Amino acid sequence: MSIVKRPNVVMILTDDHAAHSIGAYGSIVNQTPRIDEIAENGWRFENCFATNALCSPSRASILTGTYSHINGVSTLVTPIDASQPTFISQLRAAGYRTAMIGKWHMGDGDGHDPQNFDYWDVVIEQGEYWNPRFLSKDGLRTEKGYATEIITDLVLNWLESLEGDDPWCVLVYHKAPHRPWQPDEKYVGKYAGTPIPLPKTFDDDYATRSASARRAAVRLAENLNREDLKVDPPAGLTYEEAAVWKYQRFMEDYLACVDSVDDNVGRVIDWLRERGEFEDTLLMYASDQGFFLGDHGWFDKRFMYEESLRMPFVLSYPRRLSGGKVFEGMVTNVDMAQTILDAAGVGHHPRMQGRSFWPDLLGAPEQPPAEGVYYRYWEHDDVYHKAPAHYGYRTERYKLIYFYNDGLGIPGTGPFTYPPEWELYDLQEDPEELRNVYDDPAYAEIREQLKAQMWAEQARLLDQPHPSQPVPALLAEANAR
Repeated sequence: MSIVKRPNVVMILTDDHAAHSIGAYGSIVNQTPRIDEIAENGWRFENCFATNALCSPSRASILTGTYSHINGVSTLVTPIDASQPTFISQLRAAGYRTAMIGKWHMGDGDGHDPQNFDYWDVVIEQGEYWNPRFLSKDGLRTEKGYATEIITDLVLNWLESLEGDDPWCVLVYHKAPHRPWQPDEKYVGKYAGTPIPLPKTFDDDYATRSASARRAAVRLAENLNREDLKVDPPAGLTYEEAAVWKYQRFMEDYLACVDSVDDNVGRVIDWLRERGEFEDTLLMYASDQGFFLGDHGWFDKRFMYEESLRMPFVLSYPRRLSGGKVFEGMVTNVDMAQTILDAAGVGHHPRMQGRSFWPDLLGAPEQPPAEGVYYRYWEHDDVYHKAPAHYGYRTERYKLIYFYNDGLGIPGTGPFTYPPEWELYDLQEDPEELRNVYDDPAYAEIREQLKAQMWAEQARLLDQPHPSQPVPALLAEANAR
């Protein structure tokens, strides 16, 4: 009887890397051959979604296999209790050697250092692109050079230090391509002088969107600043001309940062291949959420709209999985922990809330496919981006969003409180989400069905509805279904 070797595990996670700037996802603005190589040797997930499209909360959900209201990291300023169960703690208890290198961003210092890692070395808060500061068990230091290269250097150094045959798991967490988009010197100017295609929705007029969405300070023309752009726009531009100029300038640096990420994904792949480890390694690439790349005239994330909600996610494990596959079902960042544990043959922690999709990849599903995805963005008091708090539910065809706006419970109180609003999109008829049909009589029945499904899923996940919504009757109906 042959014994299947336990896989090594590599998770490469970036910050704000939009799926539509990856070749494997059909990018028309750049190429990412090394990220694509993972997909070619494994699976590309077409419908992987963040359950809270914000850096720290998404990282906490990936690590713990739980939603924000369970793991406690709902915003950028709610630090994680790193002692809670994670897929790392489960792997380590099963004999894996574990390391975390790069952007932790869930509360540095003050008792919130990473736990259950044999080795950890993390940047401070968001981290710097150049000469980044790192915190480890040995204290704080500055590393000279470019962060994306340095993080990979540290990862490979740790891997080179390992002895023996015990399996290992390393989290390779990059800062890039997060704001303020500072490229490595070798890529500065690569995209300058060549017009980068505008997204189809660049001129979205927000005509049917809620006031909640229109208030957000994430417009390219208005909210990108000199630190982002590095130079002042030419004088005399109209609003429309300034939007296009800022888009071009922003994308030049953003895509250059992605190029460095792609190079360093390749360095990890090459290391695994040179040592004969590639076949036996569960290798994953993802971003903590999506990002608006001029879509709807926006940058940033936070919203439940597709470009923000959708996470790029590719994985390979050639010893067990065929290559060149596409997974069409809906999965989330909460599902990743249990899937990794299943691939490693390690038990889940009962606190985890996700649905492992590992059996699906083996061709033997153990659970029905997900019917919908529950989402909640909590950071209602962000004075910089002014993205309103909201939750919602996405099925294969529809998306329902409830902007409750405040975290206080009573509309009309508090400095950031606005009346609640709803949006509904038919993703089959309107994949670019330009027409809010919440008040369209033709969608009245499906609208109420989606509300019931959303409340039922919210209750199943042990989250609480916002007090501004008269839920009891709807909740009773949902629970009765």
